[in-house]
Amino acid sequence: MKKTIIASLLLGYLANTAMSSQAIAAEADLMSAIPVSQLSVSNSNTGQFNDWLPQVMQRFNALPEIQAQSARRQQAQLNIAAADKAVYNPELGVSYQNATDDTYTLDISQTIDWSDKRGAATRMAQLESEILLSDISLERNQMLAERLQALASQSQARKALQFQQQQFKLAKAQLDIARQRMELGDLSSVELQLMQLEVASNAADYAIAEQESIAADGAVLGLFGEVELPFSDFLNTLSIAAGKQDVSPDLPALKSAYQQVLVAKVAAKQAKADNGADPTISLSGEREGTENKVGFGVSIPLQFRNNYSEAIASASQEIAIAEQTYLAAERVLLQQQKQFSLSIPRLTQRYQDWRELVIITGSKAATSLGQQWRAGDINTSDYLQSQRQISNSYLAGLTLESALYENWLTWMGASGQLEHYLNNQLPQTASATAR
Repeated sequence: MKKTIIASLLLGYLANTAMSSQAIAAEADLMSAIPVSQLSVSNSNTGQFNDWLPQVMQRFNALPEIQAQSARRQQAQLNIAAADKAVYNPELGVSYQNATDDTYTLDISQTIDWSDKRGAATRMAQLESEILLSDISLERNQMLAERLQALASQSQARKALQFQQQQFKLAKAQLDIARQRMELGDLSSVELQLMQLEVASNAADYAIAEQESIAADGAVLGLFGEVELPFSDFLNTLSIAAGKQDVSPDLPALKSAYQQVLVAKVAAKQAKADNGADPTISLSGEREGTENKVGFGVSIPLQFRNNYSEAIASASQEIAIAEQTYLAAERVLLQQQKQFSLSIPRLTQRYQDWRELVIITGSKAATSLGQQWRAGDINTSDYLQSQRQISNSYLAGLTLESALYENWLTWMGASGQLEHYLNNQLPQTASATAR
């Protein structure tokens, strides 16, 4: 009888030890699922960008939207060439009059671009080309920011999925231990039910994380046309210094609006030129019977009925409109810059605090809690509450990471500084390849 009891206790001990080993292994997996951020860890920005950015930029430049931008650039150059051509072509006239003495007439006339319509049109085309290039540059930055945000969100979603998966594995391992402890009389049925509810809750969190990961993959697929693209966290580059360029007409986001002011000024001159009275000179030769005649003429439009003053005044008003539009765009961008300057330091500080308190001490706390619960030093309710606190703390860190990426990428894309900054992080060879 005693041998049977001893054997039962020994088997129970061995089983409990085995289940504890499973739980400890699950806890180790859980801690490995919590990645230590690269913020303030890596001192080499270039190295981490080299690992993935050139491939992403090649894929980005191959997108149809980007290829269409190249065609728009070529179109702008053709518009400049077209505007630089002569405004008026010469006119050739031939006439015949049947009379007693037949009359043959040949004349050639040429309108002179006295008001410089050609110069105004060429300058306008050049400015419109510069505006187009500025718009394309800003579009590229915004598109690039959107796609990097999608890659960052995909990375965050996969971290959360991995974490929830390990949480689920840990909860199942702990549930097996709870069942074993209840069979040994070391745990009540109520506590076992609590563990079962915890497993069900973790399963639901795992399913939600799976859905969010699928949605993040779908966003990357929609923007790049494929799901698996290289990406590494670059949180240590998210600083105010990266987007420190002053808000001025030189900033890509304002360059187009500023050039619109120049366009309005040129348009006012163009309106005067287009409605200017350009003279026409003509040279004619006539043969009437046996008599030859040569004629020379000049004609000038007389702008008595319409001097086009209203059209010219309307074009001049566009200057004031363009100037106010620029000031409005500048005000919006200044507000975005202030928000960026305020949010990044605060989010970075909170992230540093989180990293020190959760990442560094959280793994020790999670392991210690598991050991204490298996030893019966803390009750199941307190253990589960502590586990949920650790889990919520880690997920809060992921939310902070996402907020840092979103704030930084939104400003860098909206201001048009992102692509230039990223190209500076790479060696010249890699930068040229990325373009």
